[in-house]
Amino acid sequence: MSITSQDIVPFNKARADLTRLTDEVRAGHEKIITRNGESFVALVDARKLDYYHRLEREALARANVQLGLLNDVAAGLQDIRAGKPGIPVVEASARAQARFDAAIAARKAKA
Repeated sequence: MSITSQDIVPFNKARADLTRLTDEVRAGHEKIITRNGESFVALVDARKLDYYHRLEREALARANVQLGLLNDVAAGLQDIRAGKPGIPVVEASARAQARFDAAIAARKAKA
């Protein structure tokens, strides 16, 4: 849902109308509270905030998996440049799948 001009509320007005504002937020209308004419804080439904935090944790977990895979690629390239023998594709694929599965299991355990 997008923020409209009606969703921008000066701090002193928010203080006076807090009950009404929280009812509107609970109904799906997030509010931006301003102070001295600038954005200060936001009123967001707690359920939506929990959802945002879950998304953030999941994105971080995905980034960690991707970083691990990139590290594996970099190490493999260094081995190739050094003339070290590689591992069979099937074994490499199995290792990558195992790391992926472990990351997914760890993420589910935290949720």
